[in-house]
Amino acid sequence: MRVAELPLRRPTRFHLRPDAGARRRIADDLGLNALRKLDFAGEVVPEGRRDWRLEGRLGATVVQSCVITVEPVTTRIEIEVTRRFLHDLPEPTESEVEMPEDDTVEKLGAVIDPGMVMNEALALALPDYPRKPGAELPQADFAPPGADSLDDSRPNPFAALAALKKSPDAEG
Repeated sequence: MRVAELPLRRPTRFHLRPDAGARRRIADDLGLNALRKLDFAGEVVPEGRRDWRLEGRLGATVVQSCVITVEPVTTRIEIEVTRRFLHDLPEPTESEVEMPEDDTVEKLGAVIDPGMVMNEALALALPDYPRKPGAELPQADFAPPGADSLDDSRPNPFAALAALKKSPDAEG
């Protein structure tokens, strides 16, 4: 949406529902097994004379690999999305910049791209570690090679040293 062409007195509605080819490209970009459904609808609303707000509802059905079993895990995502595009957003001057508290604010450019907002919001909403229900990691054994496996029933050598240090016969 070209900002110069947006009406200043009313919202501009949008509804994005990518076809199968577009969903496949998005899934590939995000490292998903599949993106079964994707729907993003909302509006771009003027705020004051030079700023804009995008509000929408994102719905998606994604398939990712389980982090434990590598089997497919299907997740339904339903989120509200808000972005504020500000004309007078100061540019950072430092080489290192802290993240702002309000992560919905962006610098206003010549266009507002609901498709880019949709892809970003989907990427941020994906589960970091998708896990199939009931999937558990096996018990890890960190014993050195050739040693008996680590087990809590064995005496702790540091506990024995601490006991020696506390005994009345101990020097020090």
